[in-house]
Amino acid sequence: MAKRLFLAALAILALGQAVPGQPPAAPPKIQTLIITGQNGHDWRAVTPELRGILEDTGRFEVRVMEEFRGAGPETLAPYDLVVLNYFERRNRELWWGDRANQALLDFVRNGKGLVMYHFSAAAFDGWAEYEKLSGGNWRPNQGHHSPQHDFVVKITDRDHPITRGLKAELPQVHDELYANLRWQPDGAYHVLATAWDDHALYEGKARQPIPGPGLDHPMLWTVPYGQGRVFGNALGHDVPAVRTPTFVATFTRGAEWAATGTVTLPIPPELAAK
Repeated sequence: MAKRLFLAALAILALGQAVPGQPPAAPPKIQTLIITGQNGHDWRAVTPELRGILEDTGRFEVRVMEEFRGAGPETLAPYDLVVLNYFERRNRELWWGDRANQALLDFVRNGKGLVMYHFSAAAFDGWAEYEKLSGGNWRPNQGHHSPQHDFVVKITDRDHPITRGLKAELPQVHDELYANLRWQPDGAYHVLATAWDDHALYEGKARQPIPGPGLDHPMLWTVPYGQGRVFGNALGHDVPAVRTPTFVATFTRGAEWAATGTVTLPIPPELAAK
């Protein structure tokens, strides 16, 4: 009898079910790799913040790689999610190389997740497949912003797992509002939230066309890529900007969705829809 009970308990554990009288086992942590090491922004200060934000949720186990050149599929094999905080500063010597490039594409195409964080949208000008992966990109004469300021992030899809349950309008404090990015064709990406680019803030110094009083521009979006999922987040220019409740909530929820296709993380009360 004792042996039968022991084997039954093992079977329950193997099926991932809770043993009677015991709390259910926590889901395995999402194995996450942040790829960084180059950027026009302060990646040395921001990367530890991104890592801490993810790990503080209890859902992610995060490692950081500062040199991805020469990487391959074996580098990414242990991970469920990649977060990009990378911009090669238009220096072709800092491109990763064909093998590493293909490893990232295959990683997502085969069902894993990717987060395109902020100025990673500017990386790899001329790599067409990276641009398909990104959805939107900062390119020469396509991509600008007014001085950092407070603005409102407006949710445009309130039914998506990332944004479901959030208020319709979220405050973002003293951040860059990216405008006029180069976007892939309609249908290749899906916008979750926008923000209004007030053209008066450029004070006549805009280097690119700014017709009319202002325009809405995507801040949060998703891209399907093969069997995988990409989440783009244009917010979070610096350390204070990534510490805001709006950035933390959208970044963590977007990362969980990219890795798993679902979102279980709770919404902070101050950002929750009534």
